[in-house]
Amino acid sequence: MSLTPLLQEPSYTQIHAFAAMAAFALGVVQFAAPKGTLPHRTIGWIWVVLMLTVAGSSFYIHGIRLWGPWSPIHLLSIFAPIALLMGVWAARRHRVRAHKITMISVFAGALLIAGLFTLLPGRVMHAVVFGAN
Repeated sequence: MSLTPLLQEPSYTQIHAFAAMAAFALGVVQFAAPKGTLPHRTIGWIWVVLMLTVAGSSFYIHGIRLWGPWSPIHLLSIFAPIALLMGVWAARRHRVRAHKITMISVFAGALLIAGLFTLLPGRVMHAVVFGAN
């Protein structure tokens, strides 16, 4: 494993990847930690900012071009901020179940599933994890 392939990418790709990795790590912490506490809320806000960074920075990445410069993954980048807003709104309204479902869905869709696709051969993260082809 080497970060060299990622560090050779443009800064927006690095920001995107490092924000996603940090969001993944904090998301795992959130799942394991007690809920409703000050640390949960603080880490949660940091996680939301990281996820907004991941979504926003994705609009500068155009490796897969199906519709002009865009790909289906960019639909997730539109959906994620909306879902994050809904999750924060649910938490502020003490709708714990809705908050939980929304945030787990964003984590699973935007970090787990989308993250697995970054490990496909030919992608930068594949080279980071498995070495260059």
